[in-house]
Amino acid sequence: MAVTIVLYGKTPINMQGGETGAETKKIDWISDTIKAALFTASYTPAQDTDELYSGLANEVANGNGYTTGGNTCANPTAVYTAGTNLGTFDADNPATWTASGAGFAFRYVVIYDSTTDVLVGYLDYGSTVTLSGTNADTFALTFDTAGVFTTTVP
Repeated sequence: MAVTIVLYGKTPINMQGGETGAETKKIDWISDTIKAALFTASYTPAQDTDELYSGLANEVANGNGYTTGGNTCANPTAVYTAGTNLGTFDADNPATWTASGAGFAFRYVVIYDSTTDVLVGYLDYGSTVTLSGTNADTFALTFDTAGVFTTTVP
């Protein structure tokens, strides 16, 4: 299933260098490493205040087919289309997670810039997704064909 993520409120500001001149962390979609990490149902996204990956709690524990920090979304691209005023930010889908051992469960996928620790967006599956290690269950995140996210200039 293809997905479109919900942006954290400060994502557009952080792509421009932050709210003040003193901020040094920003998202460079093309040059930085973009990742997708899995979080349990105990994490509640705060769209207006969550800003840094390091400030989040309740990521899926390391092991059983999951590595803390998540998987890389390689080959990020940013394209502007004149005429439609559409900016498209895209990347490859992250590698598929395969449960092992006791498996793992998650509800949220968080997209973030691992170079600067800045959050980009999240996806809420609405309830817990459980992957069985006994069955070697897999989870593949597939971004929408329109891109990870888009922006439009009026």
